[in-house]
Amino acid sequence: MIEINPSLYELIGGETGLRSLIDRFYDIMDSFPEAAGIRALHPKSLNQSRDKLFMFLSGWSGGPALYQQKYGPPKLRQRHMPFSIGVIERDQWLWCMNKALDESQVHPVVIEQLKSRFAEIADFMRNKE
Repeated sequence: MIEINPSLYELIGGETGLRSLIDRFYDIMDSFPEAAGIRALHPKSLNQSRDKLFMFLSGWSGGPALYQQKYGPPKLRQRHMPFSIGVIERDQWLWCMNKALDESQVHPVVIEQLKSRFAEIADFMRNKE
């Protein structure tokens, strides 16, 4: 018997669920003092940041590979090298994402899986002590 497991993309709620998560993530980043350091690394308008993270996470989570289609391979670490990312910036990014996940309609088991994977990725992005 063939077992079909839904992708993270599907478990998040597809395009609508992912867009909602990303929008909430950036709304939190833009409005909470706890995220001031990570917010300062972004442009004044977060529109392009929202779109790029949405496109990246779409493919990363098993949905359409939108980022790759538009920009090529993600090369996450290389693309983040111009920004000074240490423990504080990592933790602020994770704080925003974890808060957005906790406020989402995603199943708690999936939220915990996403938090774990995002923590690994965020730590990998660090380029300063």
